[in-house]
Formats: sequence, structure tokens, C-alpha cells
Amino acid sequence: MNKKLSIYLAIVPVLLVLIGCAQVGPVNPQDVAAKNAKTHQEHNSLASYYDIVAKEMDSKATQNKALLKDYEGHSEYYGRRGQDFHSHATANLRHYEQEAQDALRKAEFHRKVAAELLKRELAQPSETTDPAAAREVKVKLKSDSDNLN
Repeated sequence: MNKKLSIYLAIVPVLLVLIGCAQVGPVNPQDVAAKNAKTHQEHNSLASYYDIVAKEMDSKATQNKALLKDYEGHSEYYGRRGQDFHSHATANLRHYEQEAQDALRKAEFHRKVAAELLKRELAQPSETTDPAAAREVKVKLKSDSDNLN
């Protein structure tokens, strides 16, 4: 019994630590929508969403460029922390520019998919292109209904 208890007391804390360290990342609803998008309207709306994200990232990058210019122009005002501010603004600028490029790339992808889906949708023939075939279907339906009596 003592051996089983010692094994149990050794395994339980290890499992608790592993469970506590496990991270569940946030789920982006747009990623879920992108995976489930099937029509050209859905892809167009995703493209417009990513265009908006790209504009927001561009505006944030512009703000960080202004901050960076201020840090470079007046570095004496910030003292030792000025280098930290400078590197932080540079890192943010790179991040926002990269996110804007990724958003534009995703928007372009969804536009291409939407155009392809629209092209396929317009290229599909309608069900009754031949009027004679449509009459045959009506005749068959009438003859089938007569057989039911």
C-alpha cells in the first residue's frame, strides 16, 4: 500500500504541473469563418474584413513611425530609457507592418477565391436549358400521376 501511495503522490503533482502549463490559444473568429467560407459572398466579406485590418495596422505603423522619429530626434529627453523606447517602437513598427502585409495577402487570397467561385457559379448550366427536355419532364410527371389512380 505504501508503494502505491508513493507512486500516486509522485505522479499527481507532475500531471497537475503539466495541466497548468498547457496553453489554450485564443480562437480568432475570422479564422474559423475563413475555414467555413463556401460562397463568394462570404469570401468577399472576409476580403473586406482583412482590408480593414490592413488599414488599422497601417495607421498603427504610422503612429509608431512618428514615435520613432520623436525618439531619434530628442533622445536626450528620454535618458537611458530612450534606447528601450526606441527598440520597442522599432519592434512594434516591424510587427504592424508585417501584420498589414499578412492581412493584405489574406484579402487578396479571399478575393481570388471569391472570383473563382463566382466564375464557377456563372458557368454552371441551368437545369432546363432545352425547352423540349422541359416538356418531356412535364409529360413524364403527368403520366406518372395518372398511374397512381
